[in-house]
Amino acid sequence: MEFFLCVVGMVMIIEGLPYFIFPAKMKVWIQKILVTPEGALRRLGLVLMAVGLLLVYFGRR
Repeated sequence: MEFFLCVVGMVMIIEGLPYFIFPAKMKVWIQKILVTPEGALRRLGLVLMAVGLLLVYFGRR
């Protein structure tokens, strides 16, 4: 459980960095996401999850 909480904390730090460093650019980026088709967002999410799974697999190996 400690490892899981550590990982979640690190993800939150990485996710929060762009909002802290570039808030104005993040607003523009979010507006672009709103007009992106759902299918493209789903494909991007699937690819990111697959890459994350591979990283975890190779990192734990």
